[in-house]
Amino acid sequence: MRLLVSPMNVTEARSALLGGADILDVKNPKEGSLGANFPWAIRAVVDLADGRVPVSATIGDLDFKPGTASLAALGAAVAGADYIKAGLLGVKTPEQAEEMLQGIVRSVKDYDPAKRVVASGYSDYLRAGSISPILLPEAAAKAGADVVMVDTAIKDGRPTFDFMGEQDLASFVALGHANGLQVALAGSIGFAHLELLRRLDPDIIGVRGIVCGGDRNAAVQKELVEKVKRELG
Repeated sequence: MRLLVSPMNVTEARSALLGGADILDVKNPKEGSLGANFPWAIRAVVDLADGRVPVSATIGDLDFKPGTASLAALGAAVAGADYIKAGLLGVKTPEQAEEMLQGIVRSVKDYDPAKRVVASGYSDYLRAGSISPILLPEAAAKAGADVVMVDTAIKDGRPTFDFMGEQDLASFVALGHANGLQVALAGSIGFAHLELLRRLDPDIIGVRGIVCGGDRNAAVQKELVEKVKRELG
């Protein structure tokens, strides 16, 4: 399992990198769960990483607007991100997910085929009014995406595990792998959840709050990144 840490800026990215993060995921929590940051913030983290670890960038909790999403994805790719992560918040059906992701994938891969597209659903999809994550792996694979992910849409402290049980998450991981995708799990992960995550064994675990002392609006701490890495083994 690789540890993805989501810094807001280059200072936090440096702490995450020194703490042993495997992927730096540039986001802006002020704009939501997968809030998009500025192109210059992405470029600064890419320069800091200097090829040592991949850089991911979120492009927002998106409405069903494939053209808008495609332009945002291209912007993140041009800014240097290796992974472009799209939150499909306004997507209601597998058909919409596939249409949305086709545009995102084309805009990214036409620019650089080596870059990867991450399709993110939400464990709390019922209260967010979004598509079930279980329906995403097949649609993401058909669209040519590389990674499928689950996060929480509403950041009120309730973790993914409040909305999807171990069997649900195991099914999500299995469906992702069966469709040839890597799988990432995120969503208010705490230290108490790490044993369960070891059992589920996704490819990537995404965190922010746990390495900010429990407050996702605080700063990433190197020592907490190190602690998560140790406990994940």
